[in-house]
Amino acid sequence: MKFAHMSDLHIGGWQEDTLRQVNMESFRRAIDICINEKVDFILFAGDIFNTSIPQIELLKETTSILKKLKENWIPVYTIAGSHDFSPSGKTMLDVLERAGLLINVFKSKDNKLLFTVDQKTGAKITGILGRRSGLERLDYEELDIKSLESEPGYKIFMFHTAIEELKPKDYGEIELIGLSVLPKNFNYYAGGHVHYILQKEYGNGMLTYPGALYPNNFKELEEFKHGGFYIVEENSIRRVEIPIKEVIPLRFDVSNKDPSEVTSIVQNEVSRYDIKDKIVLLRIFGSLRSGKPSEINFKEIMAGLNDAYCVLKNTAKLSSAEFIEIKADYGNVAEVEQRVVHQSLDSLKLLEIPLEEEERLVLSLMKSIDLEKAEGEKSSDFEKRVFSEASSVLNISSLFE
Repeated sequence: MKFAHMSDLHIGGWQEDTLRQVNMESFRRAIDICINEKVDFILFAGDIFNTSIPQIELLKETTSILKKLKENWIPVYTIAGSHDFSPSGKTMLDVLERAGLLINVFKSKDNKLLFTVDQKTGAKITGILGRRSGLERLDYEELDIKSLESEPGYKIFMFHTAIEELKPKDYGEIELIGLSVLPKNFNYYAGGHVHYILQKEYGNGMLTYPGALYPNNFKELEEFKHGGFYIVEENSIRRVEIPIKEVIPLRFDVSNKDPSEVTSIVQNEVSRYDIKDKIVLLRIFGSLRSGKPSEINFKEIMAGLNDAYCVLKNTAKLSSAEFIEIKADYGNVAEVEQRVVHQSLDSLKLLEIPLEEEERLVLSLMKSIDLEKAEGEKSSDFEKRVFSEASSVLNISSLFE
């Protein structure tokens, strides 16, 4: 028996078109490897898509790739992840299953999980889907453990959730499910959802997380550079890496520097690398000695990176010593927001209007853009809706028509 275990592709997750293409190419490359390796089947442990209703072009490409597996008689067994399963129960996996391109193994009858049997190998596969905010915890609490553990044969349990005992130190204090909720007496536990790589013996079987099939954010690109998956054969597990584009991660601690110094430092460092057709990551952090982060000449920096395939910058932890400290450590969210806005505007004096009117305008603007994307809403339509709300507050709606 030989099978592949993948997870967390998040098709459509990147805003940059260049990285969306690399993301999709990773999927295409992984499937080609599986075909060449002649695997018996593929496990995909959730989050094929980044949303329950992906864009039609992304769906067409995904369908085309999955069709190659069907033509080579390689079935795909999957569960829905927290991203491709919506609160209303809609998931594109249902459409792909109806088309015969994959099989969702999260099936139950009379509150008992059912096994899907692979016709070629006889492997018995089941699992529990992932839900938003870890709500799959309720599914585990209702699990009929005995019926699963007593089932004979080679068994695979798929899950899309984080396990408390297995989380990295920097994962935070989120409440997770315990390892003990997983049924015992399975040969392989195919995990997904968390984007780290892990292999661990569990009972007489092996529990694994393969990591994302392609990194899904700046930090993951910085740490992993590319994605990968597992190929399992008999009692051996082999990780297959999928390098598509080389990644050059550059970190700059600019503490006690001014904006012009930062511009020069970044330019000089970047010039030392061959960046042609590569993904360049710029992480700039620290507290400037003077000036503001907005005064760093990123336009000039980016001009020197034209040959790169893609350039991403992260300035989340870049600050200025000129920023004022505002204490607002009590009250509800609305009260804290109002105090922060009041103290900020009182210090900055940005507009030549009464402070009360300026405060009202800022708070109204904050409220107008505090919107969530509706299920199935296109990104372009969502952006127009946000612009419309904000411009209405600012009385400049004609600029966004």
